[in-house]
Amino acid sequence: MEKVDVAQIKQMDRDYVLHSWAKQKSVHPKVIEKGEGIFFWDDEGKKYYDMCAQLVYLNVGHSHPKLMEEFKHIGEIPLASPGFATASKASLAKKIIDVAPSNMSKVFFASGGADSNDHAVKIARMVTGRYKIFSRYRSYHGATFGAGNLSGEGRRFTVEPGLPGFIKFDTPYMYREYIHFESQEAMSDYYLDRLNSQIMYEGPEQIAAIFMEPIPGSNGVLVPPKGYLEGVRKLCDNYGILMICDEVMSGFGRTGKMFAVDHFDFEPDMMTFAKGVTCGYSPLGGVIVSREIADYFDDHVLMTGLTYSGHTVSTQIGCVTMDIYNDEHLIEHSAAMGNILAARLEKLRRFDSVGDVRYIGLFAAVELVKDKKTKDPLIAYGMDYGKDKVGLMTKFIGMLSEYGFYTYSHESSVIIAPPLIITEEQINEAMNLFEDVLTHFEKTVLFANPSVMSK
Repeated sequence: MEKVDVAQIKQMDRDYVLHSWAKQKSVHPKVIEKGEGIFFWDDEGKKYYDMCAQLVYLNVGHSHPKLMEEFKHIGEIPLASPGFATASKASLAKKIIDVAPSNMSKVFFASGGADSNDHAVKIARMVTGRYKIFSRYRSYHGATFGAGNLSGEGRRFTVEPGLPGFIKFDTPYMYREYIHFESQEAMSDYYLDRLNSQIMYEGPEQIAAIFMEPIPGSNGVLVPPKGYLEGVRKLCDNYGILMICDEVMSGFGRTGKMFAVDHFDFEPDMMTFAKGVTCGYSPLGGVIVSREIADYFDDHVLMTGLTYSGHTVSTQIGCVTMDIYNDEHLIEHSAAMGNILAARLEKLRRFDSVGDVRYIGLFAAVELVKDKKTKDPLIAYGMDYGKDKVGLMTKFIGMLSEYGFYTYSHESSVIIAPPLIITEEQINEAMNLFEDVLTHFEKTVLFANPSVMSK
């Protein structure tokens, strides 16, 4: 590629690139000059703690030496269309099945998370002969037309009116629940009863699948109440409905286990994945299917596909990434560092603007509020991308960036999901920055002007 200077890059970006989820006039991106471990540096030489692993995918960190070495050998890998068997595709599928729940049998490869979810919907409809798909509010499954219909937050509105058969149901949100429950189990019973009623209203014989993130990620790392996911599994079994878990963000060690479902006592029928399978070093996603579903397609045509299914370069990068997880014990490390992060997050509860902290492994969110008693959020639901977008969260994320703490937010929740290779020292350094920014934000922005709080 022709070498250009930073000013040229920024001008060409301004002239030729459309940036997602943004008004283009307000986009002024920096240029990443280099990255190493959990850090990256911008074009001005500023160093950042990458506390969201870019978009929650760089689990092994920037410029991992084993992956950098593997890229030197990319030219040795023959390209092959999906109809061919290849060493990298077959090996990666086996590596994934080896660490997946025990009922899983085969992998269908896609290019990323959204299209993986699209294909999972098609597979569910083929296997069951039914057409309705249940998914949850406060969920995000991608921006393609199919994944957009699955999603249950404001980014779905651009694909509406949507496809027939996509039904939404409520997500348990323990912090914002207005009903007082005696226990998490009681909350689960309440939401499961509501879901059961909705299944009956929609006709269980017409429902192909219940599609859900085990732990909704971008919508605030909403850890479910005890017994909830197991209860959904039982409802699916009762009515012959497939249970599909979107592990695109939560998979491959993010929660302190290989997959988020491993924290619970159930097995889904399908799981979708992307992000951590290659840690963003090459685009790849896929659908893991149960033995029963795999057997179904022995005698029925799998009527779906894509040009880059099992792309040899991406699957080779996936193989090396899976080896890194194993050789460097990153899943266990994620669990251990998750405990360190949890302790630091709990200390944030002393701040007047911190309504809640939620975490599991290195998957966490800090929810900011204007008032702890009323739980009034800094940004109301659905206002992230609207014309009336409130600027408080934008200001806070900008202040974090100024201090060298890089992450993003959705509504009033700040996502904290660093590379899994992060150390205890680095967690404490980064969270010291977070606390400094939060102190400054409360003093100079949030509680400094009463008019801000009334908006």
